[in-house]
Amino acid sequence: MTPSSTSGSVDARRELISGLLAARAHTSPKYLYDRLGSRLFEAITELPEYYPTRTEAAIFDAHLIDIARAIGDIDTLVDLGAGNCAKALRLIPALCPARYVAVDISADFLGDAIAEVQRQFPTLEVNGLGLDFSASPELPDGSLRGRPVFFYPGSSIGNFTPAQAQHFLAEVRRQAAGGGLLIGVDLIKPLDVLEPAYDDALGVTAAFNLNLLRHLNHLIGADFNPREWRHVAFFNRTDSRIEMHLEARDALTVSWPGGERRFAAGERLHTENSYKYSVESFSALLRDAGFERSEHWVDERGWFAVFWAQG
Repeated sequence: MTPSSTSGSVDARRELISGLLAARAHTSPKYLYDRLGSRLFEAITELPEYYPTRTEAAIFDAHLIDIARAIGDIDTLVDLGAGNCAKALRLIPALCPARYVAVDISADFLGDAIAEVQRQFPTLEVNGLGLDFSASPELPDGSLRGRPVFFYPGSSIGNFTPAQAQHFLAEVRRQAAGGGLLIGVDLIKPLDVLEPAYDDALGVTAAFNLNLLRHLNHLIGADFNPREWRHVAFFNRTDSRIEMHLEARDALTVSWPGGERRFAAGERLHTENSYKYSVESFSALLRDAGFERSEHWVDERGWFAVFWAQG
């Protein structure tokens, strides 16, 4: 029941330094989720501005019987980006898997969560994987048995570019042969709804973004000072995505063993994208990834969709 970790600190360090030294500095959003970052994200989901979590939950509340009927019998439920496992806990009674595999980059945070799953479902086989699946959702040998269903809720697929998303979905489809993918997708909506969800009045999302700097200090031995940076979030209409950045308040230099990066006042570190889709565009993405057919359920306002795609 204890989560195993397959992350590589050497690879992470190389990736992070490469991003910091790029012409336009950037990091992957996966580094937002250390233990504190995961807890801050939990707090974000409680904010009135952050619609995705409660809207997705409302879809499951309204359509869970139909979703379970569409999925049918499964053996292994694979929860990608499981976090606190709360979303899977609501599905398990309806889907009745024999086995639950929780996957998250934050192995420490995951340990507490899978203990709670095991407490609530003592006869369920529960496994945790501390795994960075952002490059590929390839799971270790023995992780899958029988008819697998991958569960990827919360619109995290939006962190990938459309091309990356297609590759990721194709890799899931390859592993989900005979089963499929249940996935949450955030839809295009008015700007006055989108932007506050990523820049809330209390500043919790700002704290979540700024915590990345603490995590970078830990991972590569850098000397980022979060007080020298501000949170920036906006919707890029051309690319149909929310962008999150950290902006240097003044000119500064960030150092780490063996290197440094100078930032001009107002220069930004790009920390996350969140692409927004239409039902039609995401259905096409699933087809391009090789899924034979899909169906979807949408909330009353058309803000969010849950797709079931068969492998």
